[in-house]
Parts: sequence; structure tokens; C-alpha cells
Amino acid sequence: MRLAALLTAAAFAVGGASTASAQAVSVQSLISQDFVVVGTIPSQAGPGLFLQKKDKMFFCVVAEKPTSENVDTRYCKPVR
Repeated sequence: MRLAALLTAAAFAVGGASTASAQAVSVQSLISQDFVVVGTIPSQAGPGLFLQKKDKMFFCVVAEKPTSENVDTRYCKPVR
């Protein structure tokens, strides 16, 4: 249950992309494009989020550190 709460919070708490990486895909950039979290999964790389908008889907891995203010996107990949 705690993991589900963390993943839900992660979708909304992930920090924004900096100017230098403005074109990088992140959970926040996908949510700002009206993608929604449709699933979560634990993985060795960190908690995974599935985000979908119509027929497009991405899988993103996030990372949380106890000393960090944000949950950060490690990477996102399109699902085909």
C-alpha cells in the first residue's frame, strides 16, 4: 500500500526538466501533455509508472532519495 501511495505521489511530485534538458521525456513532461498514470510496477531499477494518452504509452522509472525534495525521473521509454 505504501508503494502505491509513493508511486501516486511520484506522478505529481517529480521535478521539472531544466532548460538544458527541456526536451528530455520525464513523468512531469508527459503529465503536462495530458498523459495519465494507468499502472505501476516495482522493478530492480526503481518504481515504474505506465503513462498513457490515447494510443501512446510510456514506461518511466522514478527514484526517491530520503534527503531529496523531489522524486526524480530516471528515464522514460515509449512502449510499442
